Formats: sequence, C-alpha cells, structure tokens
Amino acid sequence: MRVVRYDHQGTARLGVREGSEVIDLSHVDRDLPRDVADLLRSGLDARDALMSAARSSRTRLPVADLKMLPPAVNCGKIICLGLNYIDHAAEGGAKPPDYPMIFLRAATSLVGHNTPMVRPSCSDQFDYEAELVAFIGRKGRHISRADALSHVAGYSLFNDGSIRDYQWKTSQWTVGKNFDGTGGFGPEFVSAEELPSGATGLKIQSRLNGHVMQDANTKDMVFGVAETISLISECMTLDAGDILVMGTPGGVGAARKPPVFMKPGDICEIEIETIGVLRNPIEQESR
Repeated sequence: MRVVRYDHQGTARLGVREGSEVIDLSHVDRDLPRDVADLLRSGLDARDALMSAARSSRTRLPVADLKMLPPAVNCGKIICLGLNYIDHAAEGGAKPPDYPMIFLRAATSLVGHNTPMVRPSCSDQFDYEAELVAFIGRKGRHISRADALSHVAGYSLFNDGSIRDYQWKTSQWTVGKNFDGTGGFGPEFVSAEELPSGATGLKIQSRLNGHVMQDANTKDMVFGVAETISLISECMTLDAGDILVMGTPGGVGAARKPPVFMKPGDICEIEIETIGVLRNPIEQESR
C-alpha cells in the first residue's frame, strides 16, 4: 500500500496511490486522519482502514496534478542518525560509531515532494543527504531486536538538507539540521510488507542535476532499522507516528574536493529502490 498526503484547496488529504492515480478518500470517510502520523496513532489498522475507504471511493486523481505534502508533519518525534554508513563516517575522518549518533529534527524543516528546499540567506553551504525513513506504527519501550520490525508500519525517503557551516558551529548538530524548509520528505508512505525485511538490501542514490552523487545500499548501514529501534527504546518510548531518519552514505557535497553544495536552480533527487524518487528544486530564501 502506498499512501500520499496532498493539498486540496489549502487542506491536507490522504489518498492511496495506484499507478499514476490517487484514490481520493475524503468523500468516503471525512473522519479519516489527514496525516500518516495521526493515522498510525489513531488505533485503526492503517492498512484496513485505508483499503476499505479506497474500495468505496470512485474518485481518482492524476498524481501529476497533485501538490504533494510531506507524508507526516504531526510526528511526535523525528529521530535522525548521523554517520550511519561506514563510507560517510570515513569521508569525514571519523570511525563508525559504536552507538547511534542521534539528533532530532523539527517539523518546520519539512517540505514535500516537488516543493523547493530553501537555501538560507546566511549560508551557501547547503548539502544533500539521501536517507531512508522508517515509520513507527506501534508503541513500545525496551523493544527487543527480534521484535523491533513488528513496530515498523512503513518507509519513505528523506533529503536531510544540512547547512554545513552551522552544523559545525558546535558539537551538537541541531541548528545545521533544522533550518526551515531544508528537509525533503516523501513522496509517499510505503507499507512495510512491500519491502524486504528492515528495508535492507535496497539501492540508495542522490542525484544533483542528474549527476549521481551518492550510490550505496541500505545493507551498508552501521545500525539497521531493527537494531536502531531496540537501542533507542532503551532510552525513550517510541510512539506510533514517530519517524526514524536512518542516515546517509558517503558522497556528500562537503567531503568532495572541491566541495559541491546545492544552489538555487538546482534539482536534487533521492531514490531508494522499490520505494521511489523524492525530487526537490532548490530556491533561495527570500527575506
């Protein structure tokens, strides 16, 4: 099942994508949540609720005509991993971490598919990062690694746009990772049963203006989805609707010689095999 969140006359809606069309669910169930995180928190079986509504809906919309929104913005927690691929750690002069390097993102940093990511006026060091997203579908604490994937409802794509000079102003990365409009997210929620266990073994790429910048495989993550869930849940409760942003492989712009940063007019694409392609143009902040 593939779920999109899109704008209709200023209001968010959820739809089920089938091929080049989206089944509009709003006319069938007005009480259905309009954010994937809210849907996962609702206590409904997300797949059954959406498929039941989809079977009843006769309204189909062309995907190409829709303004896509991030699949979820009402996430209780947006938990991100740093240096979670060996080659990315190495290109920054670091060893792979012995424990996940965690930072958080804010919802105000998120933008949807085909929506511009914004280079801030205070920096020209706007970097791309191709990443896998895992959606938590079931609440848990002290989750065993063996049981961890039963807490995952689905997956998506992320471009962890990073303002590198601000990221390195302190030992904490939060500021450089949270400028408004810098985190591309989408285009859709893909339910876990459509992908290999833990979304492992999938090709992951970033492309800048059509040029491949990162080219790796999700099997190369230092901490996979199951291990990450188990370790994080030692510390905090993972709630339905939380998302994990699983880190990026080597090839980021800051590590290149000379560095390559995103600039206004560029197009950045993130692709993970089977999940899809996230596309964002880059624009300059207007003040």
